[in-house]
Amino acid sequence: MVAFAVTFLVTVASIAGAMAYMKRRPADASLTWGEAMAAATFAFFVFFMAYGVVPHQWLTWADNELNWRQDRLLLGPGEIFAKVLPFELTYLVVRDVVVSAIYGGFLVGHMLLWSAWQNRGKPKRKDRPELETSPFGRPLVKLTRKA
Repeated sequence: MVAFAVTFLVTVASIAGAMAYMKRRPADASLTWGEAMAAATFAFFVFFMAYGVVPHQWLTWADNELNWRQDRLLLGPGEIFAKVLPFELTYLVVRDVVVSAIYGGFLVGHMLLWSAWQNRGKPKRKDRPELETSPFGRPLVKLTRKA
């Protein structure tokens, strides 16, 4: 339990730190070689924790301390799952669903964070000037020729 909780908290704190850094770093700032190496190392650390260590610690905790094995059936309160479901639901299945949710949550967060990083400094939709549209609803853009 402690190993899973600590690795999860370290990962979430690292992501929160990246989000705080994203808010104060200008989008047009140049990047030095040392900053790029530090950012790459940090990104590798967060990926390693999110996709490797945290799911592993969950599986280890579920297998050892929680004792979620193939031969333990999840019956529910009053054995309701045994009466309602047309199949046997084991704790091993629940363990695998939870680890899939961990992977999926980190993957969605990963995509949202990279999207927010790439779009920082861009004007919001409401701040953009309205473009004139054609009768078909497409924006009209005037092309300028360079002399």
